Amino acid sequence: MSNKIISIKNSKRSKILISACLIGEKVKYNGLDNALISEKIERWSQENRLLPICPEIEGGLTVPRNPVEIQAGEGVDVLSGKAKAMDSQGRNVTKEFIDGAESTLELARKHNVKVAILKERSPSCGSSIIYNGQFNGTCIKGMGVTARLLSENNIRVFSEEKLDEVEELINTQEM
Repeated sequence: MSNKIISIKNSKRSKILISACLIGEKVKYNGLDNALISEKIERWSQENRLLPICPEIEGGLTVPRNPVEIQAGEGVDVLSGKAKAMDSQGRNVTKEFIDGAESTLELARKHNVKVAILKERSPSCGSSIIYNGQFNGTCIKGMGVTARLLSENNIRVFSEEKLDEVEELINTQEM
């Protein structure tokens, strides 16, 4: 009897979309990762809640690749055609960024995801800060392409710096 109760309780646990680099997958532009050491991430992983994805890889970019920044705007501007995602060598990778964002949204919808933890400062995943498009290390307020698309589709997007807020939200949703 208690197994049924546990099974029913676990079935209510929603998936959490997460940038693959944050859980140690070597998908960052330079072939490295941004692995987090976090009790929360470890617990969610053990609970099989994490749904890792790298929008840039999903969009067709490779590892390694040149760094990319959004020029003349942020994610919303890329999605509306007013800005471009350009790599450090001048290659336009806007299509790959949009394709990756759409693929990520499709995966999130398939798994009924309501929450995403994405890598801050990324041109795809930044939830509140991205680089300014000049490749000089300067950050500006703004969202990356994938973060914006998810947000526009009612998926709450958090950076890896806001895990306490994520935990609070998912605990509230699952009550």
